[in-house]
Parts: sequence; C-alpha cells; structure tokens
Amino acid sequence: MGLMSFFKGVGEKVFGHHTEVEPAKAAEVEPLRASALLEHVKSLGLHYNKLSVKTALDTVTLEGEVPSQEDSEKIALAVGNVEGVKVVNNLLAVAVPAPEAQFHEVVSGDSLSKIAKQYYGDMMKYPVIFEANKPMLKDPDLIYPGQILRIPTL
Repeated sequence: MGLMSFFKGVGEKVFGHHTEVEPAKAAEVEPLRASALLEHVKSLGLHYNKLSVKTALDTVTLEGEVPSQEDSEKIALAVGNVEGVKVVNNLLAVAVPAPEAQFHEVVSGDSLSKIAKQYYGDMMKYPVIFEANKPMLKDPDLIYPGQILRIPTL
C-alpha cells in the first residue's frame, strides 16, 4: 500500500503529552508512541496476524501480515487518523490480496451521505462508507475535517 499522508494536527488523542516529539528526545519517546499506537489498534479490535509499529517523529511504519486488504487499510487509517501522525508507511503483507479502496479526505461541510453521492452517485449508500470505516467511526454523523476515510468499491 505504501505511503499515506494525514493532517498531523487532527485526529484521536492517543499520545497524551507525547504528541510533539523533539528530535533530541525521540529515542526515549518513540517506543512509547509506537506502543500507544499498537494498543490503539488492539483496542479497536482490528485484525492482524503479526503487527509491528515503529515511529520516527511524525511518521509511522507498519510491518507484519494481515488477513485482507481491508484489514491493512483499516489499520493504516486507525494509526494515521491520530493527532501527531503525518505519514503512515504501510508495509503490511496481505494474505489474500485484493484491489485497494479509494480514500477521501473529509473537508468542512462533508457528511457521509454527501461523500456517498460523490463516489457512488447515491447519497443513500452512506452506510457502505460507515461500515467500511468501523470501528474507527462510531457514529455516521461524527466525522471531522482532515480525517481520511476508506471508500470501498461497490
């Protein structure tokens, strides 16, 4: 899947006081940040066979193996949509390869129905996008500008 870019200043607050890392303190803080992201993935119940999370300032590298392309994309989005993360390098091996989904960056005024209309031509298909982004999305009305969403092929 490769590199994905995110807005560093928005997203879930997973790091506590370690959101910004000074290069001089990176060696002591990075293992804590990587551990926090791994725990975040686990707390969401996302599927993986083996997962390694490494951080370097605002970049996260994912390595390991996942059962499906969907799992790979959801894990990348889960760690990328965290405050303080700007880039995710997704190097996860997929056991059952499939085409990648599209991704949408939420802008002010967006709703899942508006996004569904844009990608599918039918605003009533918003549940497809909601389901594709669970468990990161808990309510179809709670999306925010800068968030990256997975848009699966119908």
